[in-house]
Amino acid sequence: MAYENTDGGTGATGGTEPGTSDSLRTFGAVVQALREHKGLSREEFAALVGYSKHTVASVEQGRRMPDQDFVDRAEPVLGNTGALRKAAPHLSRQAGLASWFRQWARLEATAISLWTYECRVIPGLLQTERYARAVTESVPPVKDEEQVAKQVTARLERQRLFDRRPPIAFSFIIEQALVERGTGSPDVTRELLDSLLDRSLQFNVELQIMPRYQPDHAGFDGPLMLLESPNHKWSGYAEGQRGGMLISDPKEVSITLQRYARLRSQALTSEDSRSLLKRLRGAL
Repeated sequence: MAYENTDGGTGATGGTEPGTSDSLRTFGAVVQALREHKGLSREEFAALVGYSKHTVASVEQGRRMPDQDFVDRAEPVLGNTGALRKAAPHLSRQAGLASWFRQWARLEATAISLWTYECRVIPGLLQTERYARAVTESVPPVKDEEQVAKQVTARLERQRLFDRRPPIAFSFIIEQALVERGTGSPDVTRELLDSLLDRSLQFNVELQIMPRYQPDHAGFDGPLMLLESPNHKWSGYAEGQRGGMLISDPKEVSITLQRYARLRSQALTSEDSRSLLKRLRGAL
């Protein structure tokens, strides 16, 4: 399944390499040592594992978080010692530095809880096809039809998470202004509101609207996402114009959880949120 690197819907394709950390540098040094012990050049090793030599270099230098495929392919090439598989779960980036949204999407695939607060655009998981297209076409640079279709398809494919078994516990908090903006057209907004109302009835979805008037607001620093893994480890994700941050440091995750809890208390209840969405739908 393909994933874009942003959730929000701007269609940004930028991003930055993840920040290095002691665990990444150590992992990379082990990969390099095992590769050299096998007598393989970086180019030869890259060809055997199906990655570019630049990716291999980034991993060995501790600048890139290796994905699971890299670990699985590298193990047999480097002697099946088990060292890489055992080390991979303990890798982390330096707190607060940018990473690819694709890394977050892989975590989503096995999450048991997924929480999202958005203040810019309807979250990708809640977008309709027409809304996703309108947002993608609105944000520079200008895209051709193939680019638009690819980004919209990637966003909609993530919505398969709603049907996953065992189910994910979803929580969404979105600003009222997002459903009043009229993105696309009145028709697009009506369809979006109908979809939000339908989705809010799903047994594992909690949808809350943050009202326009809320002077005491815990979301002034921008959108955020949180997920809980099957082993009950929480991770966070924050996104900007051209990239995002995977938050794994326990202290930073704790702060993000505190902010989300505060946002939940400040937003309308699920029932009041549905009533507001119905009134907005009726006014169109």
